[in-house]
Amino acid sequence: MAAATAVCLMTLSVLFISLVFKLVLDTVQCYFLIPRRIKNIMEKQGVRGPRPRGLTGNITEMSNLTSRSTANDMDSIHHDIVGRLLPHYLKWSNSYGKRFIYWHGIEPRMCLTETELIKELMTKHHLVTGKSWLQQQGSKHFTGRGLLMANGQDWYHQRHIAAPAFMGDKLKSYSTHMVECTKGMLQSLENAVKLGQREFDIGEHMARLTADIIARTEFDTSYEKGKQIFHLLTSLQHLCAQASKHLCFPGSRFYPTKYNREIKSLKMEVDRLLMEIIQSRKDCLEIGRSSSYGNDLLGILLNEMERKRPEGDKFKLNLQLIMDECKTFFFAGHETTALLLTWTVMLLATNPHWQQKVRAEVNQVCNGGVPSVDQLSKLTLVSNVRFNLFIFNA
Repeated sequence: MAAATAVCLMTLSVLFISLVFKLVLDTVQCYFLIPRRIKNIMEKQGVRGPRPRGLTGNITEMSNLTSRSTANDMDSIHHDIVGRLLPHYLKWSNSYGKRFIYWHGIEPRMCLTETELIKELMTKHHLVTGKSWLQQQGSKHFTGRGLLMANGQDWYHQRHIAAPAFMGDKLKSYSTHMVECTKGMLQSLENAVKLGQREFDIGEHMARLTADIIARTEFDTSYEKGKQIFHLLTSLQHLCAQASKHLCFPGSRFYPTKYNREIKSLKMEVDRLLMEIIQSRKDCLEIGRSSSYGNDLLGILLNEMERKRPEGDKFKLNLQLIMDECKTFFFAGHETTALLLTWTVMLLATNPHWQQKVRAEVNQVCNGGVPSVDQLSKLTLVSNVRFNLFIFNA
């Protein structure tokens, strides 16, 4: 009996030591050997960059440079804002050229400004390039494995599945939602003015407007619940941004910190609300109240999940992936659009002459009414403003 116990203890000790040794070896390889090898390979190809500082890489330097450049308000409104928002890019591009490498923690990131090389990567190598492990870890709680974080064949399949929701005819059908939500926003501003308010944060109003529109186009009849999900996802995004600086330390995402506990709680609540919406669609289909899961983005994804896939197609769409896609399109369509609208309003406000010309054109084409989809092509000045903003942001 004693001999058997001793053998068991010895076996367990050997297994424990082996696991610890493997963990240490993997950690050393992941955090030290692989980054060093990548750095040497890139230097042999003539690609250099700022020296990384331990496990934090160049994060501290980027943070310090940005803090200094944005410490004071801008003296005047102008378009040359790269030096203010991305001072590290200007500094390193001046030192290392149009192609350089910098370090986000232990992860190397290549910065390219050569148009032809970027086109080649986007067209010829889009299935072998993609989001890194660290990027996926930083956003896994609020976008999961959605389209923005997918790589390779998964990215190809997910993009193909979501594409029908953004075809021309489909986008035109969303115009009613857009008009209704915009009217609501303008009415709230008018009510605030009548009550004596004179200053507004337009960015907040545009963020709510785009969130309302996406909530309707993604969830249609479950619009109110969609708005709840959006507010939870916004809080989740802010928490993940604050917690992401700890990702460079081994195993930090498993620590029961305040950030990690709050992130887990918010993620569970978002998933619960999404599952309620999905289950209600399933119930309506089963009892015959509906012939499909719907024509909105969620309905398209659920219908695709039920479709039989051809032999040899290993891609599988499941409920968790559907929820991740819904979260992804909240951010893909909300934040960028809200910023562009805010920037447009700011530029028109600082250029009254153009503001008057655009307003006169809208009144003339639409006869003082609400613009329709068919009238958009006749708004040439509005199109010019939109095109110039697109070129600027590109």
